[in-house]
Amino acid sequence: MSDGPVPAADLVRPTVTESDSQPLSHEETTPRVDTHTSRVDTRTTRTEPVTSRAEAEPPPAPTGSPGTGSTTDDLEDRTFRSAFDFAPVAMAVVDREGLVVTANDALAALLGAGPDGLAGRVAADLVDLASDARTWHAYREVLRGRQARLRCTRRLKHPDGHSLWAQVTVSPLPEEEQAVLVSVCDISARRELQARLRHLQMHDPVTRLPNRTLFFERLSAALEAEAYEESGTGRIGLCYLDLDGFKAVNDTLGHRIGDRLLAAVAERLTRCADEAGHARAVKPLVARLGGDEFALLVEDSTGTEQLAELAKSVLTALQAPFDISGQRLSVSASIGVVERHAADTTATGLMQAADTTLYWAKADGKSRWTLFDPERNAHRMTRQALASTLRPAIEKGEFALEYQPLVGMEDGGVRGVEALVRWNHPQFGTLTPNRFIGLAEEDGSIVQLGRWVLATACRQARRWQLDHPDVPPVFVSVNVAVRQVWDSDLVADVAAILTETGLAPHLLQLELTESAVMGSAGRPLQALQALSDMGVRIAIDDFGTGYSNLAYLSRLPVSVLKLDGSFVRGFQYEEAGNRANPADEVIVEALIELAHRLGLTVTAECVETAGQASRLRRIGCDTGQGWLYSRPVAADRISALLTGADSGADCPQA
Repeated sequence: MSDGPVPAADLVRPTVTESDSQPLSHEETTPRVDTHTSRVDTRTTRTEPVTSRAEAEPPPAPTGSPGTGSTTDDLEDRTFRSAFDFAPVAMAVVDREGLVVTANDALAALLGAGPDGLAGRVAADLVDLASDARTWHAYREVLRGRQARLRCTRRLKHPDGHSLWAQVTVSPLPEEEQAVLVSVCDISARRELQARLRHLQMHDPVTRLPNRTLFFERLSAALEAEAYEESGTGRIGLCYLDLDGFKAVNDTLGHRIGDRLLAAVAERLTRCADEAGHARAVKPLVARLGGDEFALLVEDSTGTEQLAELAKSVLTALQAPFDISGQRLSVSASIGVVERHAADTTATGLMQAADTTLYWAKADGKSRWTLFDPERNAHRMTRQALASTLRPAIEKGEFALEYQPLVGMEDGGVRGVEALVRWNHPQFGTLTPNRFIGLAEEDGSIVQLGRWVLATACRQARRWQLDHPDVPPVFVSVNVAVRQVWDSDLVADVAAILTETGLAPHLLQLELTESAVMGSAGRPLQALQALSDMGVRIAIDDFGTGYSNLAYLSRLPVSVLKLDGSFVRGFQYEEAGNRANPADEVIVEALIELAHRLGLTVTAECVETAGQASRLRRIGCDTGQGWLYSRPVAADRISALLTGADSGADCPQA
C-alpha cells in the first residue's frame, strides 16, 4: 500500500579531496553512474562515456609533485562502485524510461535474482509501483523530474514463494545523469511487530474479542459509501447486549470469576456468530465494548428477520448454566436490536438507537430482545427535549393558564373555575398538563411551576372580583402535586400569595389526587390541616380511582370530592329506553349521599350531555364541570360568562 509522495531528502555527497588538499567543486563531487562502463564516476557529471584515464586527462604530473594522477581517480571509482555493490541497502539505478541500468547485490538477493538479471528490467514491475494509480502517477512524475521524491510501502513476492514487506524510495539523481536511484528496505520484521502491537491494542485481553476501538473502526468502515454502493444489500444491523445480573457475580465471587465468566460468554457469542455467518461472505463481528456489554455487528444484513434470529440464538445460547472454577453460574442478557439502511445512518446514530433499545429491553423485563421502534424513540426524544427545557421555559414565561367553569347544578351559575396550565412550547406547540407535569414532578421543577400557577390564578381571581363587584365572587381551584408539599413550604407560599394578591382564603381551592391524600401522615397531613384552618378549601381530585379509604376520609381536612370522569361517562342514558346504567346510578348516588353526610360537597367531572346533568342534579350533585358547560378558556371569556355576555358557544348550556 502506497504511503504517497513525500518531500525529497538531500542526497549524501562524497567528501573526497585531491592530494593538494583543495576541496573539489560541486560539479566535480557529484556522484554519477556511467551507463557504458557500469561504474560510479565521481569526477564529473559529463554524459559522454569514459573509456580510459589516458584519453580523459593530461599526462600525469612528475613523480613527487602534487597532482591528481589516474591512480587516485581509479581508486575513487572502485571505492564508490564497491560501496554501491556491497551496500546493505538494496539499490538500483533506473533511467528516465523506467528501466534498470544497474543494481547491487542486496537488491538481487532481496528479489531472488542475479544482479545481471535485473539490468534492463522494468523497475516498476520489480517493486510493484504500478499496482495503484496514485503511486504510479507519483513514480512517473519523479522519473520526469517533476517531483522530488517518492516513498511507499509494498508487499513483494519472492520467487521461493514467501512474501515480504518493503519500503521503496525513489530519489532523482542530478539532472545530467537522466536517472533515478531506487532503494528498497525490507521492513517485514517491523510490520510483523506493528501487527502484533495493533492486535494487542485492538483486542480485549479478557475475552480476546475485538475491543471498542476496533469495533468502531469496523463500523465506520462499513458505513462508508464505497463499502455498500458497489455490492451487498446496503443495510447494516446491530445486536447490542448487556448481561443481566453480572454485577452480582463480580461483587460476590470476585473479578477473577467474573473475567472467566465473560470469556465463557464470549465463546458462546462467537459460536452464534459463526453459525449465523455460515454460507455468508462476512460473518457477524463480535466485540466486547466494555464491562459486560457486547455487540454483534452484521454487515450487509438482509433485514430485521436476520437480526431477530441472531438475537434469539444468543438468548438461547446463554440459557445453559456456566461452570466456572467449580461454580455453576447462570446469566441472561437483554438485547437491543437495530437494523436499517447504511446510507441513512451514522456510527453515532446507530449506537444511540441500540443503546435506547437495550434500555427498553431491560425496562420491559430483561432476558429478552427488543427491536428499535422509531415512534417510541420519537416519544422518548420529545420527552427528553421537554425535560431539558422545562425549567428555562418557566423563566421565559412560556406557560399560560386557561380556566374551566365549575357550574352549580341547580341554577347553572358559575361557582368557581379550575386553573389549567398550558405550555406554549416554541417547537411542539401548546401542550396540556399530561405532557409535562410528570416530568416536572420528576426533576423537581413542579415546585417552581406550581408556585407560578398558584400566584397567577389567585391574582386573576382577585381581578375578576374587582372588575365585577356586582357578581358573587368565584373561587379558583388549583392542582397541587404531593412533591410541592414535601419539597417546599406550601403553607407559607399560600399565605404569602393570598396576602400579596388580596384574595380571601375561602376563594382558593387546592386539589390533590386521591392517591396523594389518602394515607397522608406527618408533614403532608399537617400542611393540609394548616391550610384548612387558614380557610382554604381542600378538594380530592379523581375520587373513586385510588384507595377510597372511606374511614380515613372522615379524618382529613377535606371539603370537596370531585368524582372521577369514568363514573360520569358511564352514567349516561340510552337513547331508546332513556335509562341509565343501574350500577353506575347506584355507585354515584351512594358516593354523593356519603359525602353529604360527611359535610362535603360533590363536583362531577366530565359532564358532556344534558342527560348526565339532569340525572346528577336529581340525585343531589352540587356542581358540574365539563364540555357541556364550557371548554377551558382564556380569562377574558370567564369575565364574559360572569356578566352573562357569553352565549356559551363552546358547548350548549344545560
